[in-house]
Amino acid sequence: MTRKRRTAGVYPHRPRVYNNQDVSGDGLERVTLDASRIRRAALQRLCTLPMEVSVLAAGIRHSPLSELLTQVAADETRERVAVGDLLAMAGDRAFGALMFVFALPNLVPTPPGTSAILGLPLIILAFQMLYGRRTPWLPKVIAARSIARTDLAAVVARAVPVLKRIERVLKPRLGWFVSAVAERLLSLLLLVLAAVLFLPIPLGNIFPAAAICIIALALVEHDGLAALLGAAIGVASLFIVWAAFIAVLHATLIAIEHLAGIF
Repeated sequence: MTRKRRTAGVYPHRPRVYNNQDVSGDGLERVTLDASRIRRAALQRLCTLPMEVSVLAAGIRHSPLSELLTQVAADETRERVAVGDLLAMAGDRAFGALMFVFALPNLVPTPPGTSAILGLPLIILAFQMLYGRRTPWLPKVIAARSIARTDLAAVVARAVPVLKRIERVLKPRLGWFVSAVAERLLSLLLLVLAAVLFLPIPLGNIFPAAAICIIALALVEHDGLAALLGAAIGVASLFIVWAAFIAVLHATLIAIEHLAGIF
């Protein structure tokens, strides 16, 4: 007597089960739909993150900002480097990279009016971050501004060694402090700091510029601890600048009263 081979049709009442779920017929269709919904939700969540965070979450690694600046400064095929060129080369790091580039010259005493020229692009970038733009936009009059490559190379040669030491310390951590919500709060602080840079306050640009540089690097490297440090320096710099402004105003009023008494 030969045994009959069992087929899938012998037990039509017994469904195929995987991970405690029915994956036969309608069950398999439901599992597939659930997986599709999860993938779509994950992609939507990824798209709502800041650009730098989205790239990190997607597993894309980028070269350090110091390397980008070195490549631009060493490109002998161009005589001048425009702001628009830096915007295009920075890619997903454009907000942080451009804010760092515009704030960096303010760390040293500059001729009168320089902070106003560099502060205006910072105001535009910070406002766009506050508005929620994923990629920066600059007016043509600013994007077309350029600097001689040799002059840029001289500045980069002095700044890159320090920047490399800072980049070795930076690393992705405390992600909530550079999340989409935190980035809006940071952009508000950046907007106020950029406005302070734009004002002609003697020696009032060094500390705000330092805070902007630190926050910009924190956004590029997704370092929440650095973002907190930059925010603390930024708030402290606002108090310092305000105190200096009050002191200058008070001295000016005293001088005016003295002159009025003489005449």
